[in-house]
Amino acid sequence: MTAVLIFGYGFIGAAFAELCRARGYAITATARDAAKRACLTAQGIAAIDPTDAEALKAAARAASAILITPAPDDAGCPAFAAVSTALETVPRKWIGYLSTTGVYGDRGGGWAFEDQAPTPLSVEGRRRVLAESQWLGLSLLHDVAVFRLPGLYGVGRSVIERLREGTARRIHKPDQVFSRLYDTDCADALTRSLERPRAGATYNLCDDEPAPADAVMVWAAQTFGFDVPPEIAFDDPGLSPGMKRFYAENKRVSNARAKAELGWRPQYPTYREGLTEVWRQLNPLSPLAGRWD
Repeated sequence: MTAVLIFGYGFIGAAFAELCRARGYAITATARDAAKRACLTAQGIAAIDPTDAEALKAAARAASAILITPAPDDAGCPAFAAVSTALETVPRKWIGYLSTTGVYGDRGGGWAFEDQAPTPLSVEGRRRVLAESQWLGLSLLHDVAVFRLPGLYGVGRSVIERLREGTARRIHKPDQVFSRLYDTDCADALTRSLERPRAGATYNLCDDEPAPADAVMVWAAQTFGFDVPPEIAFDDPGLSPGMKRFYAENKRVSNARAKAELGWRPQYPTYREGLTEVWRQLNPLSPLAGRWD
């Protein structure tokens, strides 16, 4: 049986685990919170505390595949620091590292491809570049793949919930676009890589239609019956520094390599299909559940 270790059982870790379990893989996952570990155990997932260094190293050695999800710090990836030495003398395995398209920085609305040099603008982006290099340094020993992810969404994490809760903010910057990806589409690409490994691979994962965030919000509000929030200019002095950094980057991310190498196609190729699926799951009896045009 394929044994999978998920270092950081969060939004994408859970979606990945679901697909792995459907394939009959045995899952181990880390969780810092004792209550969360108990919940994972009840689901048939072996749960370990990531601060238990020996248990973590043992799980890494035993796994056939490892997914790394935590955000890095100034020293790089915390998972790399915790388990890299334990992986130096074990049989070859798949290691997937979740990075971000933020490593590309600003492309002035142009396309970002994997073979372009990273030019991160933010501290977070520079940390990701360091973490990528750490994991890719193990590519001679293991089938390491880096996945650069855009804004991720799905049930529980979408503009629909923000519109419903009244917390949505419609920020407009002319000609600004972002890429995005539904959580299960991300998990599907990860499992395809696991089953078709290539050491040292880097993949952009995103849907097929980069779009302005405010246009997505307006479409969702009008389609699903919410009030359209008032427009906020991107240079509004009330916006946080983090939000201003977010809007400083403008790029279209290409997913061509993942399609070509992994045979992957997003089930939700644009935000319209993806948000309709979120609405369907939240409101299965709604007459809008099948609408996305």
